[in-house]
Amino acid sequence: MQTKRQHFIDTLQKFAPADFTPYLADCILAAGVQFKIVPGRKTKLGDFRAHPAQRKPIITVNGDLNPYSFLITALHELAHLDTYRQYGWKVAAHGLEWKTAFRQRLLPLLERKALPQELQIALERSFVRLKASSGGDVQLSRVLRSFDQLQQTTLESLPKNAHFYLNNKRFIKGELRRTRYLCTEFGTNRIYLIHALAAITNPTHE
Repeated sequence: MQTKRQHFIDTLQKFAPADFTPYLADCILAAGVQFKIVPGRKTKLGDFRAHPAQRKPIITVNGDLNPYSFLITALHELAHLDTYRQYGWKVAAHGLEWKTAFRQRLLPLLERKALPQELQIALERSFVRLKASSGGDVQLSRVLRSFDQLQQTTLESLPKNAHFYLNNKRFIKGELRRTRYLCTEFGTNRIYLIHALAAITNPTHE
């Protein structure tokens, strides 16, 4: 008879890298959390929710992520669970306490040296000073997106003054400010800060 652990591993292998699904399955089962794989969402890759009235905390991860993004997102949310159980809601969501918990979740991946080389390097660099999310670390986010089957055009790939569409609005690309570009909405001249890795459509060079 198939054990609960093996069944869970088999399920996770549809979403996460096979080499790391036993580790991820053990993390989730040991955490005693409701783990849900949900349809893709534009605003987030995963989330963590806990309430005294809930029987168990809930972690959700988008099911349309590439395997390595799924793995890192799941560990990110498990670190939120670890932080909540130790500190409650008294600390910052992505403060030192969460960063410490996330490092502890990531360390077994790095020690195995079984990740693709470019991801191993990006995680080791990010490990020194973790950002709030993989999206907050532009280089790590680039590497994770490189595993997507469908490669999308990103804002940073366009030349300055290129016209593009995002959320059904037309913009003109401007100057870079750290990880975001100053972009002007066509017609209204309103200024928006848009992430360098935002997936855009219908780029033109006018």
